[in-house]
Amino acid sequence: MSINVRQATVEDLPFILATTERLSAFGPPPWREAADLVEGEARTLREFFDAPDPSSTLLIAQTASGDALGFALLEEARDYFTHEWHGHLGILAVAAAAEGTGAGAALIRAAEAWARRRRYPTLTLNVFERNRHARDVYEHLGFEPDTIRYLKKL
Repeated sequence: MSINVRQATVEDLPFILATTERLSAFGPPPWREAADLVEGEARTLREFFDAPDPSSTLLIAQTASGDALGFALLEEARDYFTHEWHGHLGILAVAAAAEGTGAGAALIRAAEAWARRRRYPTLTLNVFERNRHARDVYEHLGFEPDTIRYLKKL
């Protein structure tokens, strides 16, 4: 399958919001509600269109015929330790029907190209510890764990 990656437009928002539902499919930790995860990500994506940030971009992976497969939100971030600016893959989601087609990998390659064009030294992302499938994909594509955040419910 031939996959193209392009800038998202507001016309993509229905697909993006529908695909956001997949972001809790892995089974979030017991202290997180799936609906809260999805709404938090959807809020961020709606804000992308409502108040665009020039340091961010939203990409769509699609087939040659224009069928949307997935999306990626890319942001600028600052390293906590060095204060160096870097690229951050804030959200990545692939439609259920497109899983295993290479759409996620195409979006990650496009994210890497975006970060290189901006001369960022690194590209970061966050992933839930229990999301083993996503972690395997990221590690296969060369990402390595950095810090691990712990949480204790009080």
